[in-house]
Order: sequence, then C-alpha cells, then structure tokens
Amino acid sequence: MNNNWDAIVVGGGVIGNAAAYYLQKSGRNVLLLEKGTVGLGASKAAAGMLGAQVELTEVGPMFELARESRKMFPRLQEELKEMCGIDIELVREGMLKVAKTDEEKVHLQSVIEAQRSFGENTKWLDREETLQMESSLSDSIIGAMDIPNDGHVNPIQLTQAFSKSAVALGATVKEFVEVYSFTELSGKITGVHTNIGDFYGENIVVANGAWSARLLKEANINLPTYPVKGECMSVITERPLIKSTIFSQRCYVVPKSGNRLIIGATSIPNSFSEHVSVEGISSLMQASIDILPDIQRAQFERAWAGIRPQTIDELPFLGVHPTIENVFICTGHYRNGILLSPISGKLIADMMDGRTLPSYLQAFTFERLKGVITT
Repeated sequence: MNNNWDAIVVGGGVIGNAAAYYLQKSGRNVLLLEKGTVGLGASKAAAGMLGAQVELTEVGPMFELARESRKMFPRLQEELKEMCGIDIELVREGMLKVAKTDEEKVHLQSVIEAQRSFGENTKWLDREETLQMESSLSDSIIGAMDIPNDGHVNPIQLTQAFSKSAVALGATVKEFVEVYSFTELSGKITGVHTNIGDFYGENIVVANGAWSARLLKEANINLPTYPVKGECMSVITERPLIKSTIFSQRCYVVPKSGNRLIIGATSIPNSFSEHVSVEGISSLMQASIDILPDIQRAQFERAWAGIRPQTIDELPFLGVHPTIENVFICTGHYRNGILLSPISGKLIADMMDGRTLPSYLQAFTFERLKGVITT
C-alpha cells in the first residue's frame, strides 16, 4: 500500500476537498485526511451563498479574491458534474441587501458606488422597486442594493463533488483519521502522525478550518485565528416566498428547492460548541419575520450550528509557512468558505507548481502579520 504522497491535505471540508481536487488535477498523487466524515463540519452547516458583493462591502484584495472565485462556478458546475455526476445546484437569482433605516440606505449607496467603479453590476432600488422584485418583503423596507450576479449552491453537494472528483482523478480520501502532529527528518517536515499511523508526503496542506491553529503549533507557528460558532435554521413554506436571497443587517434568508428557506446566522466567537441555543434561534426567527412577515406561518424544519475559522484581521491565510517551504496553509475563510473554495484550491495548486500568482494574493500571506505570528 502506498504511504508516500506528493501532497497530503489535512481537512475534509470544502476547502480541503477543493485543494485535493486541484492538486490531483495538476498531476500530483494526493491523500486527504479527515478526522470525521467528509463535509460534515462547517461546510455542511453553510447556506451555500456566493456573496462576493453582499458580504464584502469594501473594494480591496478580499473583494478581488471573492469575485474571481465567483466567476469560476458556472464552469466548475459543468466540470464537476461531468467528472462525478454530482450537481452542485448553482442558482444565480441574485441577492437583495435591504435597508430599513436612512443610515443603512446611505451606507449601501456608498457601497454601490464603490463596487460600480470597480466594474461590478449593482444598483439601488427604492421601496417600490424592491417590492416589485420581491412582493413578500416587509413594507418597512425602504430600499435595497440589487446584486444580480451573486447566488448560491448546495454546500453539501459542492463538498462531495470536489471529493468524488478528486477520487475519480486518482486521489485517496481517508475518513476518521485525525492528524496529531508532523513527522520530521533532519529538520524537514516529511509527513503527519495520525491515530492510525504515519503518512509521508512531499508537501502538506493544512486546511482543517478552526482546528488549523492547533496543528500548526506543532510547526512552531502561532496562527492568530479563533473559532466562531454560527447557528442556522430552516423552514418550509406552502408556496415560494422569494426568488432572490435576502440579506439584512440581522440575518439572511436563502431560498432552496422544495420551498425550503435557510435562515442564518448568529456569530458567537471563541466557541467550539455545536449546541444550538434557544436565544440564537429565536433571534433569527424575529429577524427573518421583520423582513419577510409571511415566514412566521412556515413550518419549522430544523436548526444546526457550524464552527467557522476567523482571523484577527478577517482575511484568510493562503500561503506557504514562513519558514517551512513544503507546508501550505489554507484556512481562516470564516463565512466565505463556500464562495472562496475554488479559488483557494486552485491557488494552492498554483503555489505548489511555482506558477505566477496574482498580486492581490500578497494580502493573504503571513507577511501581513509579521509582528503577531511567532515562529
């Protein structure tokens, strides 16, 4: 049995599976290790939003990264379905970021102006125009930022499609394998110690989300990240209430097939607990009713929580370890993991191949936090 790999990916969420897919696609022999079941962590808990414009309100490197990744999804949908038969259920019905106060209106109009100067398609809708688009919205809404190019996918299907496609190309995926530390020889990282033995690889990709910081301490790096619990819920309505995803200051509502609506998400920092609180779900219920009154007649389906990795400056880490050239780190995506998965996976493969990288990637390397990260 092979126990030497070109690349070992630690973490079986959407980011780890995207990395495995693009690395295997680039011609490497890849092993992915997941401590539980593939895609059952933060990736399963996500709503699947591709919110390049709705989530990111400032033009800069993160905005560039997000919109580049969003562009990849139409082709990616076809590619993954052809490879493994899984439909990631890409929906491009746009998003409305609604305003209920004059202050919110002014802010959204400034965001619209900035994004349009960057070439993005967005505009302000007054109250009447907003209700013409989505008649079930509350009369208290005074307008909305219309974002026609944002959309959503099925996050579980996306993660599985990356995983199955990587395997179809020749990758190996092992579940219920927990990585404890790195193996070393003559000062070089040579592989990983796990609960079932050691695996050896030329390159290691750390992509296990909120648990990345624990592992990286074994490589003498204190990664300034922390876990954030996000609670979500779903309901089923008798008829379709909305076509667009609705985003407010207090919640988002994402329409899925079968008249299902996903409502999210709370944000509870420094928690690894996946317990769902009554307080969290009641706050989401009230926030969603405030923007979509008819939702109060919906049938409650279920509630859940996921643990997302956040960084102290709210930018993910995409780069090589500061002192160990064969350890690549891909974590800290917070609530943009689904959106950023294809670009993150491709960039890790490009780094390993020594390809020319986009200039904006410098903002996501360890250089930005030299005074904080200790090695």
